[in-house]
Amino acid sequence: MQLTQFTDLGLRVVMYLAAAAPDSSPSTKRVAEQLQLSYAHTTKVVARLSELGVVTTRRGRGGGLTITELGRGASVGWLTRQLEGDGEVVACEGDKPCPLREGCSLRGALRRAQESFYAALDSVTVADLTRAPTRTVLLDLTRPAV
Repeated sequence: MQLTQFTDLGLRVVMYLAAAAPDSSPSTKRVAEQLQLSYAHTTKVVARLSELGVVTTRRGRGGGLTITELGRGASVGWLTRQLEGDGEVVACEGDKPCPLREGCSLRGALRRAQESFYAALDSVTVADLTRAPTRTVLLDLTRPAV
């Protein structure tokens, strides 16, 4: 299974914020630059993370991004489900529906595989993702520029 770019960016942003010093509130622009992400995509991801209560955002001077306790303790499975949405692994319906859809067992098998994928991530928290050796790399990224 391949995650969408949106989910990938969301997980990176959350990991970055989880490793940042508690008194820092980096801007979306800084996070995008440090993670080498598109600012426009990062803005959309941050908006969704804020809707989920994983990140708080403050505008203006002294503003920035901060991870919440919910975000720090969130399971990666839950967060991935929220960012990925409820979409099917394969598109059996739509403009050109699959002619096999009436008697096919592939769709159900893929749905079960998707749930197993998420279930494997349920035991991992965002805090777990920011432990060594990843923490060292994250801390280098989150250090303020001198």
